[in-house]
Amino acid sequence: MNRKAYPSDLNDNEWAIIEPLIPAAKAGGSPRRVDMREVLNGIYYINRAGCAWRMLPHEFPPYQTVYGYYNQWRKEGTWALMNEELRKKLRQAEGRDPEPSAGIMDSQTVKTMGKGQARGYDAGKKITGRKRHILVDTLGLVLMVVVHAANIQDRDGAKLLLQSITECFPRLQLIWADGGYRGQLIDWVHQVCGWLLEIVKRPEEQRGFAVLPRRWVVERTFGWLGHYRRLSKDYEQLPHSSEAMIYVAMTHLMLRRLARKPCVTGAL
Repeated sequence: MNRKAYPSDLNDNEWAIIEPLIPAAKAGGSPRRVDMREVLNGIYYINRAGCAWRMLPHEFPPYQTVYGYYNQWRKEGTWALMNEELRKKLRQAEGRDPEPSAGIMDSQTVKTMGKGQARGYDAGKKITGRKRHILVDTLGLVLMVVVHAANIQDRDGAKLLLQSITECFPRLQLIWADGGYRGQLIDWVHQVCGWLLEIVKRPEEQRGFAVLPRRWVVERTFGWLGHYRRLSKDYEQLPHSSEAMIYVAMTHLMLRRLARKPCVTGAL
């Protein structure tokens, strides 16, 4: 890399961790000549800086190339797989089992820009846009994300999220959520998924802001995502692209943490 580094660039340790997770070039055609580290740096720059693809600085490979890899990996589910592998590595580095036994669920409503698909009006938040429904482990690492129109109620959005992962986390037993998920969803989660959905309630005597047990973990994750300006609003045309951008941000965040772990970098 013969240029001045951007803050979002991968350092040598981070690159060594993620390089094995990059899909190999497809058989046939001309050999891959582009620097894949610079492709990833370009994608992370877009996500962190929040600019349009056409505004990618010229030091990176052409924006068509960078976007092409991002979009191909989005369609193939590569970003979700990278998120999964890095999450397992980070959990192990923290002395945890690679698979979680508990999670925390919540949603975030964000405005959309342009005329993208799956938009709606959230009457509670008074926002026209989409909802990001995420499930995180007790460390705040994303297990799954589903993006849908903002007019879908939290209980219905939770079903979209949870029914897609019933076979993905064999140790998962307990999910914490706020009062917006109370009611029939508790029985649905038990019957369909086999998990316990526990509602963390605000004490009746409480006035003003207070940190609630377990719920603060997922709120902190939304705070982490807020540092990635591409996620300040939903700029994507497709909900699946919105989901991919969240996974991109999480892989970048986890790489930063893993690279500081001697037990990880020392084994490379």
